[in-house]
Amino acid sequence: MSASLFSTRRVGDVTVTAISDGYMPDSLGFLTNIDPADALRLQHNAGAPDPTALHVNGYLLRMRGHTVLIDTGTGGLRQSGGKLKDNLRLAGVAPAEIDAILLTHAHPDHIGGLLKPLDDVGFSNAELVLHESELAFWQDDGHLARASERARGAFLIARQAFDENRDRLRTFKSGEVLPGITALPLPGHTAGHTGYRLDAGGNSLLIWGDIVHFPAIQIARPDVSIAFDLDAELAATTRSKLLDSVVTERLPIAGMHIGELGFARIERTGAGYALTYDE
Repeated sequence: MSASLFSTRRVGDVTVTAISDGYMPDSLGFLTNIDPADALRLQHNAGAPDPTALHVNGYLLRMRGHTVLIDTGTGGLRQSGGKLKDNLRLAGVAPAEIDAILLTHAHPDHIGGLLKPLDDVGFSNAELVLHESELAFWQDDGHLARASERARGAFLIARQAFDENRDRLRTFKSGEVLPGITALPLPGHTAGHTGYRLDAGGNSLLIWGDIVHFPAIQIARPDVSIAFDLDAELAATTRSKLLDSVVTERLPIAGMHIGELGFARIERTGAGYALTYDE
């Protein structure tokens, strides 16, 4: 089977495919700066079949000299998601064929796929690439000591993923991380939260990580943050600035929680913004 089963875009000579990892349960109660009833109304108006479920995407990039994956999904942690590796195979790529994994950040639903069962070779040939501040945060014992019980679990998962891939880690501060792929700092969600901008053949695409979790809510209301944000105020500021930037530049976007279609554009609607999926 081929990538035609999945949403795919060409950016110059690069093929980008949205690879669904499935859904994970969440709660609108994790959102801040919005009444839960208003959040539920926005979800219903958007036609969300389960207004509390988050969809999880990874992105496969097939480019000259590289087969790249951006984020690895949940790996089935906590009985959620976990479909990314099977869907990669349906798209015609075995996990062992991936030679570079770019991480937007190290929350469990983005790195869970790195944790492999003993009988699974997993992403055994991939270099693991992430922002140096992201790696430093999750390895800091002081941050771990101050973490809530829920957050401690995320620390342990991140540390396990890094330990299992120690000899294949590469960190960056800024700039181009692979030919035609530039890291874009998107602070607030985590210490080193990063988007990746692809420029090729006069075309561009921004894969923006977790700028939004509930797109129908947070694009209409950029001031709404979520409990998983390390710095909620900074995350909201980053979101507002980025939405303005992608609209001004007419830059198409992709994101880990924007839905199975995987690719979208942002438009201004009066004083706010709206997301339109690319069909």
